[in-house]
Amino acid sequence: MGICDSTMGLSNTLLVMALLLYGAASVKSQAYFNKTGELPCLFINSENISVDELVVFWQDQNKLVLYELFKGKENPQNVHPKYKGRTTFDKDNWTLKLHNIQIKDKGSYQCFIHHKGSKGLVPLYHMSSDLSVLANFSQPEIMVTSNRTENSGIINLTCSSVEGYPAPKEMYFKLKTENSTTKYDTAMKKSQSNVTELYNVSISLSFSVPEASNVSITCVLKLETMELHSLPYNIDAHTKPPPARDPILWIAALLVMVFLCGMVLVFFLTLRKRKKKQPGPSHECETNKMGRKESEQTKERIQYHVPERSDEAQCVNISKTTSDDQSTTHF
Repeated sequence: MGICDSTMGLSNTLLVMALLLYGAASVKSQAYFNKTGELPCLFINSENISVDELVVFWQDQNKLVLYELFKGKENPQNVHPKYKGRTTFDKDNWTLKLHNIQIKDKGSYQCFIHHKGSKGLVPLYHMSSDLSVLANFSQPEIMVTSNRTENSGIINLTCSSVEGYPAPKEMYFKLKTENSTTKYDTAMKKSQSNVTELYNVSISLSFSVPEASNVSITCVLKLETMELHSLPYNIDAHTKPPPARDPILWIAALLVMVFLCGMVLVFFLTLRKRKKKQPGPSHECETNKMGRKESEQTKERIQYHVPERSDEAQCVNISKTTSDDQSTTHF
């Protein structure tokens, strides 16, 4: 009985060791978007087998080869095109580094180690690893889509965060006053890029602002392992919002102003035309001066020519008298 027990115990121990050596257990690893991820292969080379006698390779869950080391030399011929130029093998740690991680790289990977000897390929080790990919969301940002009005007291807010993975669990507003803190759950809108597979998320909220109270609003994005908070949006109770503006009243006021400006313009144009038609005092003075000057010149001409006409008349009279005298003498 004791011999059987010891035999079974030895068998179980050997089985566990075989499972560990062959890599039945799987490890989990994480990598960030566009960064470098590590795919471990926890091989313990207790026999100090040279890499020149080993064949080492990794493949993904679709049996596509990421990397192959054949008897100490890299063999890119068996590597799938999507992985070429993206891997680096660390011989000291038996770890494969996968660069420029994308969301589509998440999944299961396996490493295989074989001994290449006279008997052909002999499996030495196998291990699986699950790679998860993360992308950090941007800090949530609150934007005001419409300001509060004096009549309604309602404010509309939107909060958004972009380019993250995986999709967040929850997104909400947290409103804090001097006396209370309120959580506002709203429907989260999600959109995913067809190229990068990253998520953009946003929420919207319309709420009535409490009167005579300071309000601080924060947007919270809840992820699997952490929470992201936006900068607070503060509303001061002492700051009165601008009064509501009725567009009809503004249009009417604008039309009245245009009409009044037109009337003033017409009035000034009419007044200017009248001034052009009616000569001013200075013009009348000049006309009077010109009239007086012409009158004086006329008088001077008259005075100048009167004596001449008188002399002619005298000459005519003398000539006539002489003629008459001659006539008298003739008879």
